[in-house]
Amino acid sequence: MKGRHTKVEVLLPILTILFDALSIFLAYLNSYYIRFFSSFQKIFPVTEGIPELSSYIYFFLSTVPIWILVFQTHKLYRLNRNVFILDEFPSIIKCVTISIIVSIGILFFFRGYSYSRLVFVLIWLSSIVYITISRYLMLKLEKTLYNKKIATKNVALIGSNKVAEEIYDRFQKNTYVGFNVIGYFNREGKECFKKNMKLIGDYNSIPSAIKSYSLQKLILCFSSEETNDLYSIFKICEGINIELILYPQFLDIVTSKLKIEHYDGIPFMKLKSIPMNVWNRMIKRIFDIVFSVIFLILTFPLFLIIAIIIKLTSKGPIFYLQERVGMDGKKFMIYKFRSMVVDAEKDGPAFATPDDKRYTKIGKFLRKYSLDELPQFINVLKGDMSVVGPRPEREYFVNQMKQTIVKYLERHRVKSGITGWAQVNGYRGSTTSMQTRIDYDIYYIENWSLAFDLKIIFKTLKEAFFSKSAV
Repeated sequence: MKGRHTKVEVLLPILTILFDALSIFLAYLNSYYIRFFSSFQKIFPVTEGIPELSSYIYFFLSTVPIWILVFQTHKLYRLNRNVFILDEFPSIIKCVTISIIVSIGILFFFRGYSYSRLVFVLIWLSSIVYITISRYLMLKLEKTLYNKKIATKNVALIGSNKVAEEIYDRFQKNTYVGFNVIGYFNREGKECFKKNMKLIGDYNSIPSAIKSYSLQKLILCFSSEETNDLYSIFKICEGINIELILYPQFLDIVTSKLKIEHYDGIPFMKLKSIPMNVWNRMIKRIFDIVFSVIFLILTFPLFLIIAIIIKLTSKGPIFYLQERVGMDGKKFMIYKFRSMVVDAEKDGPAFATPDDKRYTKIGKFLRKYSLDELPQFINVLKGDMSVVGPRPEREYFVNQMKQTIVKYLERHRVKSGITGWAQVNGYRGSTTSMQTRIDYDIYYIENWSLAFDLKIIFKTLKEAFFSKSAV
């Protein structure tokens, strides 16, 4: 098994390099033929004759090592990437751009031959497309291997708390991560989980277990009471080739993105920062407006159909307006298609449940596939919400949860969203952990990017149709 794992570790990066090289070569060929043998000539006429294809092939062969080196320096040939293709897309654009610039710089050494600048523009565009496609295929291959238990890493958890149990469940479900969780260690060496989680032993048994189970990684899941054990684990594993990774659940007040900043030569650790600067807020707002306008235009017929069905199947208005708490604690009225009977909350606010009797005939269907949320794109255009962000909640529940949920109010540092990072990971509805949902929201806030928003939007489409927790 170890030999097979080693082969995959060697072959997958090599195969990725070959795919990248092939993609770059296809980009050269494609760009050459578009520039000189297509209707593109009508827009930009060729005035100095058509150059030989061989000259571009020679240039490709002389510069492709630079492309591979640039990709390598940006760590795009590592295993266990476990990313969505849109996560790598910004890095692909960056690496292709750097490679093209360096390649153009090399042209100064070939002054005797004139290369078309338009060809290089086309190579830049084509390379991004081809490399993205090849990267997507490689990611699918890697995850398929892990799903079939090929080349997975044997790992063990250290800790006996709820987080350790949640991490175990997550890796058991998401086998594409590539982790084969053997079991867990704890201080006393006593079983503490009712589930079928194997107790390997106490801390002192770690060295022997690493050898007997061929463990490659230990995941430290310490609670605040167990943080003093960290030094003991390091001491026990001293001199042993094992990777230690820490889930920092005990750092409840610290951001997940610690930064060191220097002022006048003095180092300071930034524990909290503004989620988005002015430019990022402008980019996100422009994206929200453009996306919402296009979406509302395309789904207008669906809006009419849903409105007619709601009117025909139940008494009451088509839309349901409800006050929610958004960014900086400001209140706004959220728009939804009505999915429950009129006066559904006459006995007081309550979360919806999968078998809620307050649903209208079509209400449960609307909630299951998130169709009741469609009018919230109007909220986005008004500026109350964003397409992606933490889901807004009512003041009644905010006042309850801010007392019991750690860092709950941190979610109000950005605009609320129609969909969010917690929702696309299955944490929605009344049956999922609210603390986990908040943790995911905070991760999104601290790691925002436009590519991250696009990833969530794509995953939302999948979650809307296959989620079992949608209510």
